[in-house]
Amino acid sequence: MNLLSRPTFESARDWTLYNRIARRILPFLFFLYIISFLDRVNVGFAKLQMATDIGLNDTAFGFGAGVFFIGYCLCEIPSNLMLQRIGAKFWIARIMVVWGIVSACMMFAHSPRSFYLLRFLLGVSEAGFYPGIVLYLTYWFPACARSQAMAYFNLGIALAGVFGSPLSGWIMQTFAGVGGLAGWQWLFLLEGAPAIVFGIVTYCYLDNGPGHARWLSSDDNARVAAQLAAERRASELDGARHDFRAAFSNPGIWCLIVTNFTLLCGTYGVSFWMPQIVRNLGIRSLTVTGLLAAVPFAVAAVVMLLVSRHSDRTRERRWHGTVCTLLSAAGLAFSACFHSQPYLSLIGLSVAMAGGLSGFCVLWALPGVLLTGQAAAAAIALMAMIGNLGGYASPFLIGWLRDRTGHLESGLYALAAVTLLGAIAMACVPQLRQRPRAMDDGALRDTPI
Repeated sequence: MNLLSRPTFESARDWTLYNRIARRILPFLFFLYIISFLDRVNVGFAKLQMATDIGLNDTAFGFGAGVFFIGYCLCEIPSNLMLQRIGAKFWIARIMVVWGIVSACMMFAHSPRSFYLLRFLLGVSEAGFYPGIVLYLTYWFPACARSQAMAYFNLGIALAGVFGSPLSGWIMQTFAGVGGLAGWQWLFLLEGAPAIVFGIVTYCYLDNGPGHARWLSSDDNARVAAQLAAERRASELDGARHDFRAAFSNPGIWCLIVTNFTLLCGTYGVSFWMPQIVRNLGIRSLTVTGLLAAVPFAVAAVVMLLVSRHSDRTRERRWHGTVCTLLSAAGLAFSACFHSQPYLSLIGLSVAMAGGLSGFCVLWALPGVLLTGQAAAAAIALMAMIGNLGGYASPFLIGWLRDRTGHLESGLYALAAVTLLGAIAMACVPQLRQRPRAMDDGALRDTPI
C-alpha cells in the first residue's frame, strides 16, 4: 500500500523510495502517538470516577489536567536539542519509558495536590516527544511530502479518540473493584504500561536517519541523504536561516506559534472535556459514552488525510491552514450554540476536530521550510512549547467558566473565539517560495507555500 500520493513526486523512483520509507516508519510512529495522546487525555475519563474519590471540583480538575503542559513546556527546547545531539532512537525511547512509569503512577493520586504533582511530572517526562517526532520526520521526508507524513502521524490523535475512548470506558467499567482498585486506577495502570514496553521496542526498531538504515540499499540511503541536503541548501539560498537565534526572530514562526497555540486550545479543550460533554447529553453508560466520544475523532481521521494530500499536491500551505482553522472555530461555536440538541452538538464537535487536526498537518510542514538546521530544531520545539500552553489554558478555562456559569457551552464559545485568532495568524504567514526538491536533472521549480 502506498501512503504518499503519486502527484506529490515528479519521478516514479522517488515515489517508490519515499513510500518504502513511509511504510517502514509512519505506522510505527503513529502507533506511538496513540499511546502518547491516550496517556495525556485519559484523565478526562478518569475524572468521571476519581473526582469524588480524591475531591476534585471542575476548576481543580481543569488546573490539574492543564498543569501537565507546564512541565511539558519547560523541557521542550532542551529535549529537542538533545535529540539532535544524541540521536533520535535513544532519546525517543528514553522519553517513552520514563513517561510510561509516571503515567502508571497516576493510580496513586489520593488528593488534589498529589494529582497536580503527578500531572506535572508526567509533562516533564513526556516533554520533547511530539517536536522530536516532527524533527525526525524532516530527516526522512522532503518538504513536498511532509504534510502527508504529519497527517499519518497525527492520526494518532484521531485514533486515540476512536479506540481510546471506548477502551477507557470499558476498562473503568470492567475492572472497577478488581484487586481492591477503583476503575480509574486500573485505567492509569493499564494505559501507562504500553509506553514502557514500546519505548524499548523503539530503541530496537528506529534508525537515527538515512545513512543508518539497513532496510534501504546503500544507493537509496545516499539518494535520500543527498536530496534532503540539496533541499536544505536550496532553502538557505531562498532565505531560510539555520542559526539558533533565527528560531526566535522569524515572524513566520511566530505566526505559526500563535496558530498552533489556538488549535491546541481547541483540540485539548474538547479532548479533556469530551466525556463530560457526552455525559451532559444524558448518556450514563461509560461504554456508550466512549463510543459517542469517538465520533468526532473518526471524522477528523478521514478529513485530515484528504486535506494533507491536497496541500502536498498543490504545495500550498497558508490558505489550507487558514480555512481549516476557521472551520475549527465555526465547529466549536456551532456545538456551543446547539448544546441542548445532542446530535447537532456532536456534529459541531466533529467539524471542530476535523478542522483542528487538518490544520496541524499543514502547519507542521512549514518550520522546515522557513528554517533549517539548529534553527529548525529550536523553532519546532519553541512552537510545541508555547503551543502546548494551550493544553494548560483551555481545560482550566473551561472548568473555571463552568464553575461560574453552570454551563459547559460557555467554555466552547471561548475556545471558538481563541481559535478564530489562530486563523488570522495563519493568514499572516509570509508567502514564501518553496523549492521542493533537487531533481535528477538539477531543475528546481518554485512553488508558493
